[in-house]
Amino acid sequence: MSQESCIICQIVGGKIPSKKIYEDEDCVAILDVNGANPGHSFVIPKEHHPIMERVPDFLVGKLFSVANKVSSAIFESLAIHGTNIFVANGISAGQKVAHFMIHVIPRIEKDRVNLQWTPKQLSEEEMSTVELKLKDSSKDIGYFEKKEPKKAPQKTVQTEEVVEGEENYLLKQLHRRPGY
Repeated sequence: MSQESCIICQIVGGKIPSKKIYEDEDCVAILDVNGANPGHSFVIPKEHHPIMERVPDFLVGKLFSVANKVSSAIFESLAIHGTNIFVANGISAGQKVAHFMIHVIPRIEKDRVNLQWTPKQLSEEEMSTVELKLKDSSKDIGYFEKKEPKKAPQKTVQTEEVVEGEENYLLKQLHRRPGY
């Protein structure tokens, strides 16, 4: 699929209207018009990447950071009980559009959104075979691509304001935890 025919690229390019809830130079978060629950959002890279393995490492990290912040915003504004944050990576995994995206789905008890599966029991031999294959294929996992940092303009920020903002954010997060 080319970028011109990708519906997500068309949304990013403004050719298809969307409800953007966040945007920066690398990514955008939009509401899903056919979401599982109100507030169901996608966090997507602005560049076309069909699956996660094609997204540069630095961008994967940033996208998940943004998904975390979107989840926090959903908690704070929609009075929900939880979120599912996941990736459908490939057709067999349920990916419907060939553009990488992270789903952030607001959840409440008994909302009838089903993300359950039936566990499969493997024999010890099957587990050992899978383990050996994965160990061999994952030996270079420690290498990460990095984005060249942009020179940011120097700003003077008072330390008290930054620390106070961080404390408020952390305190808000503690109040979200179940059972507190």
